[in-house]
Amino acid sequence: MPGRGSQSDPSPAPLSTDLSTAHKDDLGSKIKEQKIIVDELSNLKKSRKVYRQQQNSNIFFLADRAEMLSESKNTLDELRKEYQEIENSEKTKVKK
Repeated sequence: MPGRGSQSDPSPAPLSTDLSTAHKDDLGSKIKEQKIIVDELSNLKKSRKVYRQQQNSNIFFLADRAEMLSESKNTLDELRKEYQEIENSEKTKVKK
């Protein structure tokens, strides 16, 4: 038992790389999803109704189409920015 903690883990960097890759893939899929939402909201007729789902429930409330479109575009921009930051940090790690 005393010698149990004396060995060091030889692969801490690949684990963090795997996590950042998984996070990057997750962000990529969220960006695709958000693009679809923005496109769908952009192509709706002005007279169509839009509903927002209450978080953590199956309840929907009537929402303003323009407001939902604006929020969706902002969310897409934030996701893209976060994705770009991850890519930039990966590039700087490779240069070092």
